[in-house]
Amino acid sequence: MEASFPETVGEELTPPVSSVGVIGWVRNNLFNGWFNSLLTVVTLFLLWKIVPPLFRWAFVDSVWSTTAQECREAGGACWSIIATNLRFIIFAFFPYDQQWRPLLAMIILVGLLGYSRNRDHWKKPLAYAWLVGLFTMGLLMRGGLFGLDPVESTQWGGLPLTLLLSVFGLTAAYPLGVLLALGRQSKLPALKLLCVLYIELIRGVPLISLLFMSSIIFPLFLPQGIRIANILRAQAAIILFTAAYIAEVVRGGLQGMSRGQYEAAESIGLNYYLTMRLVILPQALKIVIPPTVSILISAFKDTSLVVIIALFDLLKTTQSVLSNPEWMGFSREAYIFIAILYFLGCFSMSNYSRKLERELSTGD
Repeated sequence: MEASFPETVGEELTPPVSSVGVIGWVRNNLFNGWFNSLLTVVTLFLLWKIVPPLFRWAFVDSVWSTTAQECREAGGACWSIIATNLRFIIFAFFPYDQQWRPLLAMIILVGLLGYSRNRDHWKKPLAYAWLVGLFTMGLLMRGGLFGLDPVESTQWGGLPLTLLLSVFGLTAAYPLGVLLALGRQSKLPALKLLCVLYIELIRGVPLISLLFMSSIIFPLFLPQGIRIANILRAQAAIILFTAAYIAEVVRGGLQGMSRGQYEAAESIGLNYYLTMRLVILPQALKIVIPPTVSILISAFKDTSLVVIIALFDLLKTTQSVLSNPEWMGFSREAYIFIAILYFLGCFSMSNYSRKLERELSTGD
């Protein structure tokens, strides 16, 4: 006779709806206690007061292709100031019928930067591509060959000038900063003293003073008849200034390396050059990626300071448009447009640095 056992069916227990999903997240993060609840209510009230009027001003009541008088009558954002003056804001005084040249130069530069983002492309062909690209960009901007009309550097401005000062300035400042950091760590007293004096002197003055010196004082020391373009002098000031800050960041990475790394390199017979190139610098530069990128982003934004030495960069061309009586009063729209362009540049650098950190496993 078989014994019968009652079947017990276990019911699956689920958490309450109020603790999972969207409702659970809102309850745990926005209404977790009376203080958080109060902050949430106040924040929602402020957003309700600010966001709808801002959206209405920027998109609903805005005008995009009208005259300044119609902008004033509309009452919303006047994006027409950008659409009407876009070519001057971007290209400044570059000859109107030749503006395809700086546009093509910018496309080549952005293409090279985009292609260089992939570390698998860091090979000799990439270096040759940069050399050809730099020559082509210089030819397009300067002219004088292959039937291109010559254009003086005094007519360069807008976005091409900003990209030129930032990209080439940061590219040249980084290796110079590494060399200065190595010199400050050197055992040669004279070399170390020179690097320390340079770094501390440059870091002790603002960039504005260096720009003024490069624009006004430096030409006084040149022999009569020799003149260096104002753009090149500003470029040199930005390079020298940024390199001093990069040097201190890299020096911190070098000091973070253990003595065992040096001893391991010496044990296999590596000289100073190979020790730094193969063992020390690859590790030290990986450590200091975040602070280095922060300095590069600051330097990218500081290129707008060339406006004080009468270089028509992106900010100066915008200010020139706003000085036109027809477009006075629309500075918000113009500066929002400029802020978006600078944000795209800074965000791209920050995003690439995070990508590079993940690839190099700096967090491990």
